[in-house]
Amino acid sequence: MSSSNNNVARYFDTMDYGPAPESDTDAREWLARHAEGFGHFIDGRFTPAAEGAHFDTAEPATGQRLARIAQGSAKDVDAAVAAARAAQPGWFALGGHGRARHLYALARMVQRHARLLAVVEALDNGKPIRETRDLDVPLAARHFYHHAGWAQLQEREFADQVPLGVVGQIIPWNFPLLMLAWKIAPALALGNTVVLKPAEFTPLSALLFAELAAQAGLPRGVLNVVTGDGATGAALVAHEGVDKIAFTGSTEVGRLIRTATAGTGKSLTLELGGKSPFIVFDDADIDAAVEGVVDAIWFNQGQVCCAGSRLLLQEGIADDFIARLKRRMQTLRVGPPLDKAIDMGSLIDSTQLERVRSLVATGVREGASCYQAPGALPPGGSFFPPTLLTGVQPASTVATEEIFGPVLVTMTFRTPDEAIALANNTRYGLAASVWSETIGLALGIAPQLQAGVVWVNATNLFDAGVGFGGYRESGYGREGGREGCYEYLKPRAWAQRKPRSAAASVAANEAADAKNESALALPAIDRTAKLFIGGKQVRPDGELSSSIFAANGQRAGEVGTGNRKDIRNAVAAARSAAGWSSATPHRRAQALYYLAENLSARAGEFAVRIASLTGVAAKAAQAEVDASVSRLFAYGAWADKYEGTVHVPPLRGVALATVEAIGVVGVVCPDEAPLLSFVSLLAPNLAMGNRTVIVPGEKHALVATDFYQVLETSDLPGGVVNIVTGPAAGLVRTLAEHDDVDALWVFGDKALSRDAERLSVGNLKRTLVDHGLATDWHDPASGEGAVFLRHATQVKNIWIPYGE
Repeated sequence: MSSSNNNVARYFDTMDYGPAPESDTDAREWLARHAEGFGHFIDGRFTPAAEGAHFDTAEPATGQRLARIAQGSAKDVDAAVAAARAAQPGWFALGGHGRARHLYALARMVQRHARLLAVVEALDNGKPIRETRDLDVPLAARHFYHHAGWAQLQEREFADQVPLGVVGQIIPWNFPLLMLAWKIAPALALGNTVVLKPAEFTPLSALLFAELAAQAGLPRGVLNVVTGDGATGAALVAHEGVDKIAFTGSTEVGRLIRTATAGTGKSLTLELGGKSPFIVFDDADIDAAVEGVVDAIWFNQGQVCCAGSRLLLQEGIADDFIARLKRRMQTLRVGPPLDKAIDMGSLIDSTQLERVRSLVATGVREGASCYQAPGALPPGGSFFPPTLLTGVQPASTVATEEIFGPVLVTMTFRTPDEAIALANNTRYGLAASVWSETIGLALGIAPQLQAGVVWVNATNLFDAGVGFGGYRESGYGREGGREGCYEYLKPRAWAQRKPRSAAASVAANEAADAKNESALALPAIDRTAKLFIGGKQVRPDGELSSSIFAANGQRAGEVGTGNRKDIRNAVAAARSAAGWSSATPHRRAQALYYLAENLSARAGEFAVRIASLTGVAAKAAQAEVDASVSRLFAYGAWADKYEGTVHVPPLRGVALATVEAIGVVGVVCPDEAPLLSFVSLLAPNLAMGNRTVIVPGEKHALVATDFYQVLETSDLPGGVVNIVTGPAAGLVRTLAEHDDVDALWVFGDKALSRDAERLSVGNLKRTLVDHGLATDWHDPASGEGAVFLRHATQVKNIWIPYGE
């Protein structure tokens, strides 16, 4: 009795934690039922690997064998895609309400089996059971509930959209169940079917989910799971029967996928790496910010793409903050993932452990000081202690490379401008966190950060109703909310597009009368058409020109032949016109209206030019000019009306989904409807604040060189619109490879689309291409509207918690 009392007293004195293990009995029983090995889940049932290959997975915390997994081959992927293709028409035909009921059932299924899913996830991934139980599983259920709502509303809210078809999804090992829910919930809700490839290290929660989904009544073939390594993922990416690839993982693999899908017509979203800043100003609540750091970098052992891995401290509080942070680090506990009293579990495997160790050693060699939380690590497994590197330089390896482990690097700043410069000094752009008790300061900083998500006085907040995704080399596309739904849909009008004819069709206009033909004779006086760069007419660098011919075969004039240096100069001019992106929407609207006014004043001249070059009748030429004026008016109207929204996630606070200009956009126009297509691609970019380098269609480029005279009489700042004429193939290549071009739109030959996508991997610029499919530019449903505005903007979600 005395011994027991002494033991209790000792615990009260030391406040030591005892072990509090979560039972893994049910999870082990489930694994035992599959002791002979898991097959792929195809067409509603487990099927053996076509080539009979398997591999073992291990518990990260112990290194012990966990399960035997089927290695997917091209044959397995074929079978899964065929099942998904066969199921998709019926799944879409079920209607929004029918799909909503299935997603609701999946949400309830996740909740009913929450403890089993949480334990399997902790065993498979090595993360603490508190995280899988309290965050991963509830948020997974939330995604199915939320997207059940979008399914119910689809016919009304997305009436002009149709599903993409069969979606291939590849998810990482850091959040296996949560990433599954993020991806399959919107895909299924909106009428697509799915082939999912989970990470090689962590396939178990996906297999368990598929098994439970079948029990919950999900129709066969709607969800298919093919397990395997990178070769399996590559087979899925390359499969011709897949209409979209959604990938979350490393930037390096994202580049490979972008290259592999180039020119195939597959839709693509990429959620890639990050090196997110955690900015603390001197008026911040320091203790709260310290807790924020703990959550930002040591949550999930730092294996988080949006981890706040760069701590930026204002100089006046830096020493105090670091001292408090080190004291807090001393209380963090690293231990077995099923222990409910630990803060950090194991890294995913020994390879990742060695990578983290190597990068920390590199940081020390480059001058950083290393502090690691004291305390013994558990034996076996891939454990690494919470680590802080101070004295880090902005250009050092650990400040620029994603470590993907529990390692925090810290730097200091003096002014808000310096904080912004340091924060944006990265090739990534996924997330950021800003801490200040002056809400005006925080909200002033947030729009200037080049990141898709910004948390104010918070970090790592997620919700199914709030979009998540990055800028630059953190990928493109959004997951969650309305913006995430569009990633699994395409405009109904675009779904009906046909391949572009090799020759312009003028058959319908052959009945033009002789009076019209003589009235539309070419002007007798020749003029030299130059490039238009930085608000000025300039001669091409190579001092070359090419002839433009009228529809009757006579030479209509010459245009400059732009080259790589001309594109370089145009991009530099566009980059220097950054003020246009910060101009008010009202200012941009007025500029578009003024362009329309000036074009209208010269409507007759443009109609003559269009008719002469294309061979259309006078009435058709005038109709194209009138449609171009109307389109400028339309985007003038949209300029101050295409706005963000306020999300209300289930917490005390809001998330502001703001739409931002992308930056510098390269635009390559098709030959058809030379004025209308030019205006239709230019105007949405102008309306949303982008600066453009635009390449007119080669055959009728004189229409665009006439248009720069309209630009000269308008009030657009120099550099906002730059026009470079010349052969599209070479100019597309230069624009795609230019790292100062943020997005690239290419309409024209199919080969141009392929080159634009393939060559844009350097900075992973966003692309909008037509894959050689002709757009009806006169039809507003096809050639105008929200689809272009969405591609002309990127969504930033700014989370603002409030209350005590």
